Amino acid sequence: MSIVSVLNSGSGSRGLPTHAGKIFCLLIAVASGTSQAQVVPPIDWVDVGDPGNAADTTGYGAVPYSFKIMKFEFRNDQYTSFLNSVAATDTHTLYNASMGIDPRGGITQSGTSGGYTYAVKANMGDKPVNYVSWFDAARVANWLTNGATSSSSTETGAYTLNGLTTGTAPGKNPGALFYVPTEDEWYKAAYYKGSGTNAGYWEYATQADTSPTPVSATTVGTGTSGGVSPVVSGNFANYADNADWNGQDGNVTTVGTNGGTSAYSTYSMSGNVEEWNDLTSTADTARGVRGGNWNSTEGSLSRVSRNVYEPATETFQLGFRLSNGVPEIDGSGARLVLGLIVCGLALLEQRRQGR
Repeated sequence: MSIVSVLNSGSGSRGLPTHAGKIFCLLIAVASGTSQAQVVPPIDWVDVGDPGNAADTTGYGAVPYSFKIMKFEFRNDQYTSFLNSVAATDTHTLYNASMGIDPRGGITQSGTSGGYTYAVKANMGDKPVNYVSWFDAARVANWLTNGATSSSSTETGAYTLNGLTTGTAPGKNPGALFYVPTEDEWYKAAYYKGSGTNAGYWEYATQADTSPTPVSATTVGTGTSGGVSPVVSGNFANYADNADWNGQDGNVTTVGTNGGTSAYSTYSMSGNVEEWNDLTSTADTARGVRGGNWNSTEGSLSRVSRNVYEPATETFQLGFRLSNGVPEIDGSGARLVLGLIVCGLALLEQRRQGR
């Protein structure tokens, strides 16, 4: 029986009392860094270490703790799973009609309110979702934090939204498991050189100080350069309207196929789509955007480039990736902690039952 099935079955694990079994499985999930429940397809995370690193000369990038961030941009297939889970009635405008109308959008909507269903377009499932606001990204974070099921709230958890779709963006709640990266987190994951706390910063998120070469695209939107497809290494990025496919002069391309990674193994933090970040941990009418996109100039990809948008903004150049606040526990420590907790819970249950 899988961790997910145990958590959702209401039965204990290996004869343990029901709630002890559930907590046991939840802690295993946390210890392994995978606390999402029913995300189909799954999300890939990378570790961003070197806690306490120095800030860049720009003033950004210092993060006093380790964290995880998505390896790739949030994709259309992942966002479609989210929509099908929570948006049969699209109360919070999670779906933008341009996703279906625009050839650069990747998701269609069918049915009527109360029975909406969503599907990825041909060749678009592995492309980054676009036409998403900061509020949309925050609701994905809430959904994941609450278990990623059809009954998981999109309104509380990482952020207290209470129906907001425009106006002031709330700050992140303490203890959020999944959330929009802070600007410093995003900047560090993209540009920091790693392997120490004073390692310095690259100019681009491809571990390079020279301008990336723009990638082209295959007929199905895979990033390519010089006949090599996909492009998984080297100083390349999807920008400058060079990735022409699907009848478009410049377009989004398959995540992970557009050039080399950052020092922490994240892909496409330069180019493809711009990505939301949180300028501040408090409520504000503005949120940040970094990284450049498929039709940006070279300067928009560099570490000195940043934009500030109203958090309800939705465009065909704008997407997101999330950070993950699940704590790391080493293997031996995890076994000890889990054993103690499970035994303690079992004893409490026996005492409650008078045994």
